[in-house]
Amino acid sequence: MTQSTEYQPPKVWSAPQESNGRFSNINRPEAGARFEADLPRGKHVLQLYSLATPNGQKVTIMLEELLAAGVMEAEYDAHLIRIMDQEQFSSGFVAINPNSKIPALIDYSAATPQRVFESGAILLYLADKFGHFLPSDFAGRTEALNWLFWLQGSAPFVGGGFGHFYAYAPFKQEYPINRYTMETKRLLDVLDQRLAQAPYLAGDEYSIADMASWPWFGGLMNNTVYGAAEFLNAESYTHVRRWVDEISARPAVQRGIIVNSVTGEPEHQLHSRHQAADIDAVLEARRKAAE
Repeated sequence: MTQSTEYQPPKVWSAPQESNGRFSNINRPEAGARFEADLPRGKHVLQLYSLATPNGQKVTIMLEELLAAGVMEAEYDAHLIRIMDQEQFSSGFVAINPNSKIPALIDYSAATPQRVFESGAILLYLADKFGHFLPSDFAGRTEALNWLFWLQGSAPFVGGGFGHFYAYAPFKQEYPINRYTMETKRLLDVLDQRLAQAPYLAGDEYSIADMASWPWFGGLMNNTVYGAAEFLNAESYTHVRRWVDEISARPAVQRGIIVNSVTGEPEHQLHSRHQAADIDAVLEARRKAAE
């Protein structure tokens, strides 16, 4: 693909016939199922269909935090959805999430199963269902939701904006990289200023707002998404660094980010999770590899 100096939009847009972008075989302007396939189902009432991207990790962190808090009703099965293989466009998945994005959850605890899609909605659903990680007082709950929805609105600028043009676009372009780098750094500064005022986003309590935000901004700070920490001068955000490190040290977070992982050595991955022992085995393999 060659880069022209200026793009002239046509009167009516149509999808390009050829593209060598990383996601060109996935993206289409139409919604809906592309093939018929049922989803697997495990033994627990909570069935998660996901991948260990930042959006997927939000939910597995929440589920592992609930289990660590003693909420055994939060036991779950997590099934891998390989988005590069377009598994999110199966008829089974689209029935849960018509937007064809991971993660998606089905709760079979009621007579009529409840589907929940969009990562922020899943976090809120689980917090309300089990009564954890969301302040019970109205003011505290509102502050937590302020930051939850801040992240939900901000993540596309970091991922589809900065991440795409910096790391995935078929060629580098100064204008979109500058545009989304500026916005990503502004968001980091918003986060840094907030965390200068309080240990967590909602205040003194660790909440779903932190679980939603940490995979994205922790990924930037720790160079696990896009490899851009130096480019962003990430270490200048000292309060974000403190927050990232503290949350990284939580055992439930370390467990949650493993679920539905497909990168690294095969024994360090965990495609599907059906019981706590599945994560234990991966943690032990990683421990032995580090010795």
